[in-house]
Amino acid sequence: MALIDRLTEKLQRHPKRVVFPEGSDPRILQAARSFATKRLGAPILLGDRAEIKERAERLDLRLDGIRILEPERSEDMDLFLPMIQELPRFSQFDVDSNRARLLEKNYFAAMMLMTGRADALVSGATTQASSALRPIFQIVPLQEHVKTASSMLVLDMDEMKFGVDGALFLADCGVIPEPTDAQLADIAVTTADIAGHLTGELPRVAMLSWATHHKKEPLPASIAKVRSAVAMAREKALVKRIAAEFDGEIQVDAALVPEVAALKGVGGAAVGGQANVLVFPDLNCGNIVSKMVQIIAGARGYGQILTGLSRPCAEISRGAHAYDILGAAIIVACQAIDRHFLYGTETSGE
Repeated sequence: MALIDRLTEKLQRHPKRVVFPEGSDPRILQAARSFATKRLGAPILLGDRAEIKERAERLDLRLDGIRILEPERSEDMDLFLPMIQELPRFSQFDVDSNRARLLEKNYFAAMMLMTGRADALVSGATTQASSALRPIFQIVPLQEHVKTASSMLVLDMDEMKFGVDGALFLADCGVIPEPTDAQLADIAVTTADIAGHLTGELPRVAMLSWATHHKKEPLPASIAKVRSAVAMAREKALVKRIAAEFDGEIQVDAALVPEVAALKGVGGAAVGGQANVLVFPDLNCGNIVSKMVQIIAGARGYGQILTGLSRPCAEISRGAHAYDILGAAIIVACQAIDRHFLYGTETSGE
């Protein structure tokens, strides 16, 4: 069973509220309709009520089970305004400037997330990545012991022999162009954390490079960076009490194929040949490879799922289809479910 199907079953038992700042976009409307129809929780659409209703009618979509909010008419504005005034990043601005900021739906959605009025956030369908990410990074704090927010893409494949029954977690594919070793370590640990949360399986993290356990000295800078990041990631995982295995530098074939892992001296280890999390050395690699796999292999990709943040968020591509958006919404909504209810002894309520 595909990861999204497994998560759908979990979410039906523990429904969540997902806010979509771009509520009038047809793909968002279709995804929200599916989210509500599957009984996954309550989609919250931000935007002009009349426009959303008109577009829903044109698409022949019902709006029952879907909440529509107009920020400029919401009673929450009076609550959010003093709160955003107190944030150090915005304290130097006057009240009118911050009110105008909150009228921007991405800022309003981020405040909904931080005040518990939504459990997860999905944005980016109609805006450049920077415009969608900025409000999130400015308002949603980082996790404890984490200094880097980044992103991951979830590949959900029919070929079950890779990853966790066909699910692979790829990072960073959308945020940090040239990560340092410390940033790579944060990326590895926070991605592993989400992978373990969503699958219930031990994250096996491959820190990728063009060589596997390079032995010649002096070490090339790119190799040295990845090797340093592996050591840092192991330490960070211990501090954050995240159960995960890390290995690197390692080539992608040695990370995924047991026979190649054996030939390259990393077979039989915790990661070699059985990785389920792939961490790329830079954004060039991550973005190119993730898009190529989706196009050539036809793998389903969901994301970008933001990592390192204290609340579940996704920044989707402007080219995303409704099904991609639904998948991203399911993933971030499941992040909001306590792990005990995902893969522990489940009860009837949280």
